[in-house]
Amino acid sequence: MTAVLVPAAPRHVGARITVRGAVQGTGFRPFVYRLAGTLGLAGSVRNTPYGVLIVVEGPEDAVTEFGRRLELEPPPAAVLRSVEVARVAPSGAARFEIEASDSTGELVVAMLPDLATCPDCLRELNDPADRRYHYPFLNCTACGHGSRSSKVCRTIGRSR
Repeated sequence: MTAVLVPAAPRHVGARITVRGAVQGTGFRPFVYRLAGTLGLAGSVRNTPYGVLIVVEGPEDAVTEFGRRLELEPPPAAVLRSVEVARVAPSGAARFEIEASDSTGELVVAMLPDLATCPDCLRELNDPADRRYHYPFLNCTACGHGSRSSKVCRTIGRSR
């Protein structure tokens, strides 16, 4: 009789990650969503008055890789001041979701200064063949949003 070794299933773990700094309005939640999807993780991400709250679960090596890449590959405009990780029991989530922002409590997030309009936005804005040609409400995670409308309107005004 020959014994067949069956590899053990990867250990399923959960993590609660709190990210503080200038992370709102930078494309951080979509970045987290894409990263979780790439690694096959379930959970959620949402803005809170103090930063961004992420809950992930999946194979232990993927959760560890998620934490590593979260700090090494954030969106260009994001400024991470601290990343706090706590292990939590997996909840059995089936997918990863971007949840509605939590606006309860005192707001203590960092705000970014205006950023220059990036080359990709200028290309879209000034290319007559682009569907966003002279569109005043472009939203970009590389050069920020919020004050983007005023920057884009000023750019359009100069180009006419």
